[in-house]
Amino acid sequence: MEELFKKLDLNEYLSAYNEFLSRPKPLFISGDSKANYEKIEEISQINIKSPKEIANLDDALMRLSKQAVLHISEIYEFSKIIEYFKYLKAQNFAPKMRGYLDKIEIPASIEQIDQYFDENGEFKESIDERLVSINEAYKNKKRQIDESLKKLIYTKSLSPYLVDTQIHYINSNEALLVRGGFNHALKGTVIGRSSGGYFYILPDIVSNLKTQQSDLLDKKEEILYEHAKIISSIFSKNLPFLKFINSAFDYIDSLISRVSFAKSRDYNFVLANSSKDIILSQFAHPALKNPKRVSVDFRGKILLITGVNAGGKSMLLKSIMSAALLAKYLLPMSINSDKSSIGSFKEFEAIIEDPQNSKNDISTFAGRMIGFSRVLGKKQILIGVDEIELGTDFEEAASLYSILLTSMMKNDVKMVITTHHKRLAMLLAKNSEVELLAALYDEQNSRPKYEFLKGIIGKSYAFETASRYGIPANLVASAKSAYGDDKENLNEMISKAINLELELKLKLDNLKEKELKLDLLLKDAKEAKVKADDMLRARLNALETEFYKAINEAKRGINLKDTKDKQRSLNNANSMAKAIQKPNIISEPPKLKVGDRVKYDKIKGVVVSISKNDATIDSNGVSFRVPIALLKITSEAPLPLNNQNKINVSVARPVSASVMIDLHGLRAEEAIDRLDKFISDSLLAGFDEVLIKHGIGTGKLAYAVKEFLKSHPSVKAFKDGTPSEGGFGSKVVKL
Repeated sequence: MEELFKKLDLNEYLSAYNEFLSRPKPLFISGDSKANYEKIEEISQINIKSPKEIANLDDALMRLSKQAVLHISEIYEFSKIIEYFKYLKAQNFAPKMRGYLDKIEIPASIEQIDQYFDENGEFKESIDERLVSINEAYKNKKRQIDESLKKLIYTKSLSPYLVDTQIHYINSNEALLVRGGFNHALKGTVIGRSSGGYFYILPDIVSNLKTQQSDLLDKKEEILYEHAKIISSIFSKNLPFLKFINSAFDYIDSLISRVSFAKSRDYNFVLANSSKDIILSQFAHPALKNPKRVSVDFRGKILLITGVNAGGKSMLLKSIMSAALLAKYLLPMSINSDKSSIGSFKEFEAIIEDPQNSKNDISTFAGRMIGFSRVLGKKQILIGVDEIELGTDFEEAASLYSILLTSMMKNDVKMVITTHHKRLAMLLAKNSEVELLAALYDEQNSRPKYEFLKGIIGKSYAFETASRYGIPANLVASAKSAYGDDKENLNEMISKAINLELELKLKLDNLKEKELKLDLLLKDAKEAKVKADDMLRARLNALETEFYKAINEAKRGINLKDTKDKQRSLNNANSMAKAIQKPNIISEPPKLKVGDRVKYDKIKGVVVSISKNDATIDSNGVSFRVPIALLKITSEAPLPLNNQNKINVSVARPVSASVMIDLHGLRAEEAIDRLDKFISDSLLAGFDEVLIKHGIGTGKLAYAVKEFLKSHPSVKAFKDGTPSEGGFGSKVVKL
């Protein structure tokens, strides 16, 4: 596995990921991949602390099965696992993780084991009072050692022999550095010599205190052993749980380390699916510092990458292989995960490097054959081959590999292949399972584009590359002559085909962009009409209410008996009527001229032409005809007109429109065509409810109308008409 990661330039990625693990473990995560992916998604939703580093406990578990006593440090490792699971169970996870953690029940006898240790992993002295006195005695001995050394340093008899007044640590012992003859002033043991020939002395008084410290540590170890024996006995009784929780920790660690790694690099996850397709959107290989992202749609069995030298063919191969490998092990990557889909493969084989060297005693081509012999007959495998013809005559290689690859395609394999030569591509191109991809060359600037075009055989541009890197023009010209006019003409035809394909691709992309703009404009226009209709209805309702109040006031006055009261009431009703603000039906349209910046609700544009009642405006390259009365002039400066690459859209009200259509006697297909146009005209006319008469008959026409109305995006609802409207033979439609 490490060799495969190295071949795909993923060794640094793997090292970086391993730093997030609490302890080393295989990449594979046990269990259902989809369930693991869902748990990773849930973990990503909350901020969670990573677990502490944990030692491998396999040996400790084996010894527990034999009733052995664990060292207190091993017990601490188990306590860290227990502590972390208690922390996880307290978090507010979504259902998948919550359900998994709720199933883990920690036995009461070991639930509090994490409380026995402090943050540094030391056994808490509060658990056993004897530890308190021992620790205090140990500290006192340490103070006595420090005081004794200070007294010796400032002793007059020793002063002439001291090289310095520092306390030196030699093999964990406090020592003084002295000159020869010190034995007249100091009793001690020589424990070292300095580079200057001086002596490191451990004074006898310090040695005695150190011995006493050692005795205290021995007593402490005896006490810790007593507790380790008790805890080990409890652990032995709960051995099945400890084995489970140890394994469960590795599982959780695998999930959390992936999430932490992904967050640190802003990576995404892609769940490998059951298909064999590899569809990548904006993938960036982690080894590249400033990557040019690649998008690939590979659904066949072989992807053959041809084209310019140093144009990124090998890195594209490694990118495709890497993305599939990372998806298999649920490792994060830099990719648009929403638009990507990666199939699942049991095995991976990268035939990339030149196998020839002085040790293995095989040729390059022989090494290629060995590589292919390993994968022949295998299934559910993704194979990457870089420079497939390497090491032999390319004409012979083309014939050999075309037969070999055709045979392999009969098995469940998927291959990504790069090659410099066109003959192999031409031999394989006839097969529908072979997809072609050409690395592109910028002829104007004489350099690779590091982009790829699907469905075409690429040119190597060897002569152009040679010129670019300083080979004299006369030598390049001679090489072209030796290469042959026919082959060079073929190269020219390939270049022209690539350029035509690129031009077509650009036009298609431009058309898609314009279609998107048109859809947005039509949506805005429809929203503007709905908004205007709503405002009109609201204003009519308000006017009706105000007139209703004035009329009621007049009616009330007529019924009054007193003449003065009648007069006052009528005057009041008249005042209410006069106070009603009538809408200005005939408003002065804005005075427009070509080039003005205008706004139609949310749609902004520039006037390109004006007729009697309408103006054509240009909005982001799309022309739109709108009634002048609905336009507003904006204060922004006019934009320069651009008459190229525009889409003209004209939306006009139908000359005549009806709220009812009769489809009796029509065939279903003809009736649906008329109905489609009828609904479009009704929408433009502003109708919000129409009547469709189709009759009952055999029921075919009624069924066709019903299915059409169900699928029409502008139909809000529909129902059978009333008896007077045609009953079951009609439909009342709300738009």
